[in-house]
Amino acid sequence: DRLTGLARNDWDTQELSWGYARDPLVDARSSPAPLAELWARVNEGRDQRVEEARTLESANNKMFLAAYGLLGELDYEVRKDQVALRENADWQYPTAKSEVERRDASRCDSIVELVSYAVGCMFGRYSLDVPGLILADQGATLQDYLTKVPQPTFAPDVDNVLPIVDGDWFEDDIVARFRQFLRAAFGEEHFEENLRFVEESLGVKALREYFITRAGRSKFYDDHVKRYKKRPIYWLFSSTKGSFNALIYMHRYTPSTVSTVLNEYLREFESKLEANLQHQERLAAGDGTPREKAAALKESERLRKVLLELGEYEHDVLYPLASQQIAIDLDDGVKVNYPRFYPALKKITGLEAADE
Repeated sequence: DRLTGLARNDWDTQELSWGYARDPLVDARSSPAPLAELWARVNEGRDQRVEEARTLESANNKMFLAAYGLLGELDYEVRKDQVALRENADWQYPTAKSEVERRDASRCDSIVELVSYAVGCMFGRYSLDVPGLILADQGATLQDYLTKVPQPTFAPDVDNVLPIVDGDWFEDDIVARFRQFLRAAFGEEHFEENLRFVEESLGVKALREYFITRAGRSKFYDDHVKRYKKRPIYWLFSSTKGSFNALIYMHRYTPSTVSTVLNEYLREFESKLEANLQHQERLAAGDGTPREKAAALKESERLRKVLLELGEYEHDVLYPLASQQIAIDLDDGVKVNYPRFYPALKKITGLEAADE
C-alpha cells in the first residue's frame, strides 16, 4: 500500500496527472526563500522517498523469495537505479555519467516544469492560491477565474495573449510576466538570486533565450509540445521566420482571439519596429563614430527584413484568418483544431500521426 502511495504521489507531481495540484517548488514554500534552497529541500525529500521505496521493494522481494524457498539462491536487494519513480534521478537519467550530471539534469527539468506551471498561472489554468485546475473548460473566462480566486496573488493575463518576441517590446510579454511570477511566488527579497538560478538551470545567459532566440526558435514551446505529446494546450502563433510569436491558451480561445493577436500585438509590434527603424536610420546618417554608424546600418537592414516578414504574415496569413472568426469545439481535440489555423500557428511535426 505504501509503495502504491509513493508511486501515485510521484505521478501526481507532473502536469499530465489528474491529481496534479501545483509545482513542487511552489508547494515547498513555507516562507520566502531562495529557489536554490527550495530545490535542495525538494530534492532531499525525493531522495528519502526513493530510498523508502527501494527498502520496501527489497522487503517484498525477500518475503516472496522466502515463501518460495529461494531466499538463499536469489538476491532480494533492489538497486536505487531500479526504483521506477520519476523523482529518482538514477532511474530517470540512466545515461548520465556522474552524480553531478544527474543532479544538473534533474535541476534543469525541475525549472522547466516550474516555468510551465508559471505559464499556466499566466493563463489562469493554475493559481498560486488554489491547488489544481482552475480554468480548464472551453470558453473559460477571466470572470470564471475570479469567481474561484477572488483575490489572486498573481493575476492571469486579461486577453489570453502572451507575446514572445526578441526584446522588451510589450509590458505583458511572457518574460515580463515570468519575472512577475517569480516575485509573487518566491518573494521580492530573493528575486535576482532566483532569476539567476532559473537561467543557470536552463543553461541560458538570459531568460528570454529560453522563450525565443533571434533565429525564431522557442525552447519553451519545444518542451511544451514534448510534454503534451504533440497535443499542446498552449498554441503558438508564429510568423514565417519566428520574428513574431504570441502564445494563447486553447481553453480560453474565442472567435475574436486571432483579431486580438493581429490588432493588439502584431500591428503594435510592427509600429514599434518601424519607429526603431527610423531611429536607426537617423543614427546611421548622423555624426556618430564609424563603428556606431555601421552598427546602426546593420540593425536597419535587419529591421527591414523583419518588417517585410511581418507584413507578409499580416496580409497573407493573419488578417484573412482573423476575418474568418473561426469557432472551435475542444471535443474535436488538438489534432483536428490546431491545423485549422495553419500557417498562422507554429507547425508541429507529427501532429497528424495517430494518437498514442
